[in-house]
Amino acid sequence: MPGLLILLVVGVNGAGKTTTIAKMSYAFKRDGANVLLGAADTFRAAAVDQLKVWGERVGVRVIAHQSGADPGAVVFDTLSAAEGGRADIVIIDTAGRLHTKTNLMEELKKINRIVKRNHPDAPHETLLVLDATTGQNGLAQAKTFTEAVGVTGIVLAKLDGTAKGGIAFAIAHDLGIPVRFIGTGEKMGDLAPFDARDFVDALLG
Repeated sequence: MPGLLILLVVGVNGAGKTTTIAKMSYAFKRDGANVLLGAADTFRAAAVDQLKVWGERVGVRVIAHQSGADPGAVVFDTLSAAEGGRADIVIIDTAGRLHTKTNLMEELKKINRIVKRNHPDAPHETLLVLDATTGQNGLAQAKTFTEAVGVTGIVLAKLDGTAKGGIAFAIAHDLGIPVRFIGTGEKMGDLAPFDARDFVDALLG
């Protein structure tokens, strides 16, 4: 389907992944896009429910299965619904923690394969949501997720308060991954495109 933008969103639990997806949906919808969400973090019942709540608030449809369902099946149904419902943008939420890191990465690779099978040029962006307060652990997370699914951009969440988000420098330097968005607060509109000059100015105070 030409013109369908497919975004895969990854990150560890607690980084602000689901809230970031809601903010992105709000921004895209405000710009006139028809957005569809896929609740593929089926390992955490709360994650599916949380995404549904955000979907209702923003006014976007969420494709979800029962808790514990196969994430790949959710992704397949989400893409089918996008094609049938003329969606412009699909955002897929993914698991942030399985019993072992290996399990999680294999699950993400499988989701990636299902996306590619249906849309060979997708996902068009694989965004890693990082808690801005995360130190060097953020770099380790970025490396691991990039090896598994080829992260193309970073979203720095929770940049409000005292967090400076300096980990962005290390990720850009070591991995060459750009920061796409920054989350600056709790409200729906608190997501902004990353501006390097503003970021450095704020960091240096």
